[in-house]
Amino acid sequence: MVANTAPNDLRIRTFNVRGNMSAFTRAPLRLLAALPSLKDIQDTPMQTHRLGKSPIVVSKICMGTMTFGAQADEKMSHRILDMSLDAGINFFDTAENYPVPPKEAWAGTTEEIVGRWMKTKRRDELLIATKVCGPSHGWLKGSQRAGMTALDRHNIVSAVEASLRRLGTDYIDLYQTHWPDHGARYEDALRAMDDLVEGGKVRIIGCSNETSWGLMKSLSVSEREGLARYETIQNNFSLNNRRFEDELAQVCRQEGVSLIPYSPLAGGVLSGKYNGGAQPDGARFSNYLRIGGRQATMAKRFVNDRSLLATERFGAIAQEAGMSLVTMATAWSMQHDFVASTIVGATRGDQLAEIFAASDLVLSDEVMKKINAVSKEILYPMG
Repeated sequence: MVANTAPNDLRIRTFNVRGNMSAFTRAPLRLLAALPSLKDIQDTPMQTHRLGKSPIVVSKICMGTMTFGAQADEKMSHRILDMSLDAGINFFDTAENYPVPPKEAWAGTTEEIVGRWMKTKRRDELLIATKVCGPSHGWLKGSQRAGMTALDRHNIVSAVEASLRRLGTDYIDLYQTHWPDHGARYEDALRAMDDLVEGGKVRIIGCSNETSWGLMKSLSVSEREGLARYETIQNNFSLNNRRFEDELAQVCRQEGVSLIPYSPLAGGVLSGKYNGGAQPDGARFSNYLRIGGRQATMAKRFVNDRSLLATERFGAIAQEAGMSLVTMATAWSMQHDFVASTIVGATRGDQLAEIFAASDLVLSDEVMKKINAVSKEILYPMG
């Protein structure tokens, strides 16, 4: 254990790495000085949390894959996955709709990349989550099944069979609805997913981008009908988007559902790369602004005057605490009682050091107080 080696408002503990230390060479020097020896790191496993009330326990960090096949080629994607597994991460999230932005021409590519990597590992050491597209008649159109996706038995069974083929496995650990359909009967989707659990193709189920009403409705239906329940909810949650705390956090606490938050860096905004109005080449929202349409609308939600101001303020807090904003934002996401595992992402291996530095880091009350003060002053910077 290493404690009190950084400033007084930061406590660092070790995290597990099965590989070498090259992954950490780009970490801030003050954090590198606090890292334990390689042997200590290898001997200290990453902390784990239970998913909902299920028997499945996962690493506190989950590696997301939505850039694989788009911003990250297969070689880099496999390197990121290897580095993650070496760091003690056993939980990996993908979707039939990936990579992003969704395109029919490359839909499913990410699962194929992950599947080829899985063939080089022991299946039992990996916890794989993937998602079925929600309805295509709303704001978001699915990239699968000719853009006619829906949350009915036909679509769910077709989707899971295709995902199993692409992943090269006979079961999925966590199967999630990617976005909800509040106009449809929840019974339709839940019965189909319950059959997948009963048949051994899926271990547990979850939802994503869901509301308080939708989560409670689904849990009510599952209880009434004796069906598998959503053990997890995967929603956007970051320093720049704390809306989950308004209502959904209490639902999770009371009902025993785990949040596995995505976008802890607010789509990369909290890395600081968009500060000062910058639009770096190759960055996700730089690309989205050029694409226009729905993607540009999404980019403007993440990158705006208020979100950039909040990012600068959070960056000052991180600097004062002797860590990068990436590390602080990742640690903050994990430091909530309703969070089981935080989904992170990368397009290059050298981005992982600052993320992994947060794996067993606990922010002090003083740092949390400063963060909350910024959040109160700049309320809901993403709207």
